[in-house]
Amino acid sequence: MILRGRRKLRIETERMTLRPPIHSDFRAWSQLRAQSMDYLTPWEPNWAEDHLSRKAFTNRVYWAQRSVSGGSALPLFLIRRQDEQLLGAITLDNIRRGPSQAGTLGYWTGEPFARQGYMREAITALVHHAFTRLDLSRIEAACLPENKASRGLLETSGFKYEGVAQSYLQIDGRWRTHVLYAALRSDRRGKTTAS
Repeated sequence: MILRGRRKLRIETERMTLRPPIHSDFRAWSQLRAQSMDYLTPWEPNWAEDHLSRKAFTNRVYWAQRSVSGGSALPLFLIRRQDEQLLGAITLDNIRRGPSQAGTLGYWTGEPFARQGYMREAITALVHHAFTRLDLSRIEAACLPENKASRGLLETSGFKYEGVAQSYLQIDGRWRTHVLYAALRSDRRGKTTAS
């Protein structure tokens, strides 16, 4: 279920609400990121020195607001409804219109909430939203070849392996080759059962 109000975007899943970050999320976000640092940093670009600061988070919130209102990205926090716990984040970024009708998926889960099906639930809902509400045709994702958990997550979420991109992103301070995946609206493997 998707709820939209004035500048409000919420995607409801079985256990979570996916919504853009707000200023009052700072403490939960900074604590979860700090707690999960060793778990996350091997798979992410280097964190800036002020990565966990309130100022950096405020900039992140403003970027999210501009991106949603401008239609260029959907940066969403995963909030567990039963206790309002922040679990991680998922972003549909680089939304392209015209002949492409595509976007790029990125995500992270806090270490205490990994491998509990939350991100699969979020990906299913966001891909469904992208195909049915945003009229996108293609959702792309990339991960490091050795990230077996992320590869498995994409494959069980309906993404199809498409190939390799050399020196695709700087991760943990080095240019790294990534494996590429995509979900297509017209492909049975890209369709979801979310409502």
